[in-house]
Amino acid sequence: MILSDKRILEEIEKGNIVIEPFKRENLGSNSYDVHLGRWLGVYKNDILDAKKHNEIELFEIPEDGFILLPSKLYLGVTEEYTETYNYVPFLEGKSSIGRLGIDIHSTAGKGDVGFCNTWTLEISVKQPVRIYTGMPIGQIIYFKLDGEVEISYDKKSSAKYNKRTEYPVESMMFKNFKQNRE
Repeated sequence: MILSDKRILEEIEKGNIVIEPFKRENLGSNSYDVHLGRWLGVYKNDILDAKKHNEIELFEIPEDGFILLPSKLYLGVTEEYTETYNYVPFLEGKSSIGRLGIDIHSTAGKGDVGFCNTWTLEISVKQPVRIYTGMPIGQIIYFKLDGEVEISYDKKSSAKYNKRTEYPVESMMFKNFKQNRE
């Protein structure tokens, strides 16, 4: 079951959903529109290794925009910081973004109950396209849970993406290999 606009507002009042900054005009019938933050990141190396920390180079999107190229993976970030309790947040690209050939995530569209952060976007394009800070980039849909959560993401010791940031965050897959050795 997906939450309606009225239900999203009720859950914001209760503190089960946090969106900062919240703007009423970004609330759709059953989703909330999020916007592209000012930072992008690209991996420093062309070949990535899942067992190693692959560092990114961060840069600010210029006022006149930035042209994304099909040969690169860009890590973007939402302007909005969110917290979600008792619901499962899903981030999907807006149809207008898809019609420009922009994908905002490869596999990471689902958040976890207790996720508290901005959303890192895994941006790829089909052809060159200019993007701008603050442009609508996606929408968050909230799904109702069936049953109680034993340990929410914000309480898990293994949570790798809960440190609040305004920057995109690179893959922390390498930490999985470290944990398996311990």
